[in-house]
Amino acid sequence: MTTLLSMIRHSAAGLGALLQAFPMVFDTLRWAGAAYLAYLGIKSWRSPVYDNPVDAPRAIELSTQSGALFRQGVLVAASNPKAILFAAAFLPQFIHPELPKLPQFAILLATFAVIEISWYVVYAGSGQRLATYLRRAAVLKAFNRLTGGVFIGFAGVMAAVRN
Repeated sequence: MTTLLSMIRHSAAGLGALLQAFPMVFDTLRWAGAAYLAYLGIKSWRSPVYDNPVDAPRAIELSTQSGALFRQGVLVAASNPKAILFAAAFLPQFIHPELPKLPQFAILLATFAVIEISWYVVYAGSGQRLATYLRRAAVLKAFNRLTGGVFIGFAGVMAAVRN
């Protein structure tokens, strides 16, 4: 949520135009994002699987207390330069040049925030249901391999795509 709001603010400030004007900046962000996705994929693939379900919540609790999951989410979202370009291309069509810009961006920000929070509620509910299945070591191992492979695949696509 905070990353989306940050992207919209940066888009409003002209970062999208900067990325379009200087492709080297976009490429640098793209490569950094691809490297980070590959790192997350390898980390997920190699994540430990607990045979005793009592041990897993304690490990998850420790990582959430340190804020590691939040930082990881922010880094993943912030390393996606295409989201900034999307905001830069999408938002201006809803801005009327003759009207004050700040209230218009405030309305767009509020609308995006409501939509984003609604999806987070859906994700949280789905994650809660999925958690009951992930308590089994074999399922969790397969899930870690699947998500790790997907992240590595996305990293490859991000690195390979130009423009």
